[in-house]
Amino acid sequence: MKDEFETLDNFQITENEPQKRKRFLVRRERPTQYKPQTQDGEPQLTNAEQGLIRLNRYVANAGICSRREADDLISKGKVSVNEQVITELGYKVKKGDVVKYDGRLINREKSVYILLNKPKDYITTVDDPENRKTVMDLIQNACEERVYPVGRLDRDTTGLLLLTNDGDLAQRLAHPSFEVKKIYHVELDKRITDEDYNKLFEGVLLEDGWAKVDSAEILTAEGNTLGVEIHLGRNRIIRRMFEALGYEVVKLDRTMYAGLTKKDIGRGHWRMLSPEEVRHLKFF
Repeated sequence: MKDEFETLDNFQITENEPQKRKRFLVRRERPTQYKPQTQDGEPQLTNAEQGLIRLNRYVANAGICSRREADDLISKGKVSVNEQVITELGYKVKKGDVVKYDGRLINREKSVYILLNKPKDYITTVDDPENRKTVMDLIQNACEERVYPVGRLDRDTTGLLLLTNDGDLAQRLAHPSFEVKKIYHVELDKRITDEDYNKLFEGVLLEDGWAKVDSAEILTAEGNTLGVEIHLGRNRIIRRMFEALGYEVVKLDRTMYAGLTKKDIGRGHWRMLSPEEVRHLKFF
């Protein structure tokens, strides 16, 4: 029946057939979807095809705030495109436009911010020519975007490490002028003397200059475990300071970075930063 009666034209009821309603299949071709055209008769491209994106989405994708909050920022004149303040909520931006919030450049690409609790024996690098384990192995299923570590923790150091594709933020966090605070849990091979403890505050001379901590506290009765806060970002700064004083750092764990903590992140695990945490990092 399906093959015999494809259209109304080839269906007939003979005189010998009872005059009654019959069911039959009518096939209709799907109408061609209409697409708007330009004045030149060419198909009009969609916003996605033109690379256009609504300004509120652009701002939200940059991690500044939600789309609804972005509408409020736009209407208040807080966002500019190509040095022109925009208050139109439906405004769309394209590739190459320079978008700023409160005078600060923001990125169009969706930014990703991953906070990792690094275990021991992992290298802080994107790729290792010796095929050793890297921090990228721990977050390989976290996102599709290509992210990079902000700063580094050496192979034997554990604790907090931020990874992101936001180059501007990474540069700010690494720049000495922003004095990003870090807190480390330090375990030494022996008890620290009062004299050496005071030297941590006064300054320790290293091969690349003087270094001192912002604060420190002895945490155990044995006197070999300390909490150290420092803003210096020089390579292996904590280990080198104690080595210069005659101590070996047995364990080193970064417990706080730029106000972020390890709470609810097990060793070797990670989580995405919340929008509030991202705003804190960008505007602290």
